Amino acid sequence: MASDTSWHPSASLKVIKQRASLLKQIRSFMNTREIIEVDTPILSHFGISDPYIESMTTSCAAESDALLYLQSSPEFCMKRLLAAGSGSIYQIAHVFRNEESGKRHNTEFTMLEWYHAGFDYYQLMNEVGELLIDIGLERPDKMTYADAFKQTLELNPHTAATSELQTLCKQHGWDDAIDDRHALLDFLFSQAVIKNLEQSKPLFIYDYPECMSALATLKQSEPIVSERFELFISGMEIANGFNELIDADEQVKRFESELTTRSNKGLAEPPIDKDFVAALRSGLPECSGVAVGIDRLLMVLSKKDDINEVSTFTLGSN
Repeated sequence: MASDTSWHPSASLKVIKQRASLLKQIRSFMNTREIIEVDTPILSHFGISDPYIESMTTSCAAESDALLYLQSSPEFCMKRLLAAGSGSIYQIAHVFRNEESGKRHNTEFTMLEWYHAGFDYYQLMNEVGELLIDIGLERPDKMTYADAFKQTLELNPHTAATSELQTLCKQHGWDDAIDDRHALLDFLFSQAVIKNLEQSKPLFIYDYPECMSALATLKQSEPIVSERFELFISGMEIANGFNELIDADEQVKRFESELTTRSNKGLAEPPIDKDFVAALRSGLPECSGVAVGIDRLLMVLSKKDDINEVSTFTLGSN
């Protein structure tokens, strides 16, 4: 009779030990820089308004009439700590996003989120680069979002007409490309840009279009760009960082705009996090923050091409 092995971990014991080593290295890196580890709740009364991220929901007896949201990021609570005077902080947290699973995506995954008070996004990119060197990878190269598009599509993403973007999207397989500049650029970037860039080393892409600003500050340049960066290794997104927006009124405007987009798409409209807005109004210090996908980083280090190979257990095995 064949033995049942369905109870086995998804990852090998070698990779499980490699994860433990990676977390130890990250904590040592942060301790050396006096960046404090913090812990915040997974459950909240507030979801996320970003129309491109779906929160997961639940309920409990203690909050019988309330819909609760599982964190898609510990960002809002961590910024409340920053506003309370914590100084530079980081957290290694489990986060949840209601999206399809695949070789690079799991509904539940591990995120390193950190904020460096007084740093701008250039300084934080350099610090992320130092972390990569610490764990045995190379220092990343840097390229603007505009240069990435010009090298691969001979297109200026900041000035191209939406109709031009739709035409390009159709050429790359999106037959019914919608009138959503953010979505069009995101599709082109993932399907035609990042796959065709030379990436012998890790690569920072920075200065994203204004429509992709989310919680980032805007650079008053021509054209206006979002002070945001992403880290890619072998075409896979590893990290997403910003110069953090500290203007409460501007942040509320962006939340309301995102909720309007969600409404137009027929998506749920979670309530705006009033505690986060109150923290912004009390005074968030100037800082930059970054979210790093621990599982994807471990995929790079262990040379695995499926996120399930670096996850201790997955939904299909527990």
